[in-house]
Amino acid sequence: MDDVVIELRNVDKSYSLESHPWRRLWQQLSGRTAGGRQFHALHRIDLRIRRGEVVGVIGRNGAGKSTLLQVVCGVLRPSRGERRVQGRVAALLELGAGFNPELTGRENVRLNGPLLGLSAAEVNRRMDDIVEFAGIHEFIDQPVRSYSSGMFMRLAFSMATSMDPDILVVDEALSVGDGAFARKSFERIMSLKEKGTTILFCSHSMFQVESLCTRALWIESGELRFDGPAHQATVEYSEWLARLEQGKSDLPAQAQHFESASAAITRLAVLPPPDGVAFRNRIDGLTVEVEFRSDPHIPCPTLGVVIHGADGRAITSAGNWLDGVVLERDGAGLVRVALEFPELPLLKGHYTVSAYVLCERSIHVYSAAEYAASLDVVQDHVEQGVVTLPRRWLPMPRN
Repeated sequence: MDDVVIELRNVDKSYSLESHPWRRLWQQLSGRTAGGRQFHALHRIDLRIRRGEVVGVIGRNGAGKSTLLQVVCGVLRPSRGERRVQGRVAALLELGAGFNPELTGRENVRLNGPLLGLSAAEVNRRMDDIVEFAGIHEFIDQPVRSYSSGMFMRLAFSMATSMDPDILVVDEALSVGDGAFARKSFERIMSLKEKGTTILFCSHSMFQVESLCTRALWIESGELRFDGPAHQATVEYSEWLARLEQGKSDLPAQAQHFESASAAITRLAVLPPPDGVAFRNRIDGLTVEVEFRSDPHIPCPTLGVVIHGADGRAITSAGNWLDGVVLERDGAGLVRVALEFPELPLLKGHYTVSAYVLCERSIHVYSAAEYAASLDVVQDHVEQGVVTLPRRWLPMPRN
């Protein structure tokens, strides 16, 4: 039995850069674009994804990730090559793109349900569950134009994931709504994963890609640069980004500082070194203190801490769940914890520290404080690199 549910063979997707509208219309009507200027969004993509696989899609903005997902979903037709997809597809690409603002929420669900592969009877049967999950009971019979952006997104997400798809395509759509709903959305996607749904998950979060996916695709300039284990893909991509950023002293522009109704980081600090200036390699210990508040009605969140080099690249990370440590939370939802790195093995340089509060599954991020603390390391030797590793020298046996 063939269990390949998504297959692309030598797929290209190109767009004409012709500026004259009449020539552009002629190209569209005739199907001829040769000779004109072209933008190649995808180039010679060969891809096979099997039933039940969870595949991450990573790459820079404009690299072709969204175009690839749109081709998989059938929103875009390849300019060249073959596409084969088996099963019902739910696409979380542009939430609510097909909603009519003049119709009510209920009318929009009924109108868009068939576009997602649901019959009218199925839509009516699932309507109560869709409204319940979205949490907009009192507004479901109001025109969508009166909805807040959060209500709009919650309804669109609820409808798109209610159809029990064979294939789920997610393009940066997991941070919908407030913190509580974002957690609900993650739980729904996790439940689909556990049911064996094939998932394509596009994200800029390497942590989420490694946590959710067993395999990842790295897209750059419309080409498939890497296709393999998720942990290896994130390493390849991160190293490539670091090489690209060499010579740049500024921290990455995408640094984030945010909180949600579920949790907020209230303190991130590095205790000063003994001399008050710099930590000594392999002599001084590093202590990072973190405080965060959380909603006491939800399961206790987890905490991740990352140390970055001067270029913003992650040098090392720690998570309480990885080390088998249970965080202590008081009745008001406050967590205070210190993370110690004895005899700091970092070599000379400037480093920054980030903290992340995540859900109890250690996947969805409730709050982030990136590059919010810093430290300098000095050394009294000429060892090169980033970190000192334990080592020993042994004589080679004589033959």
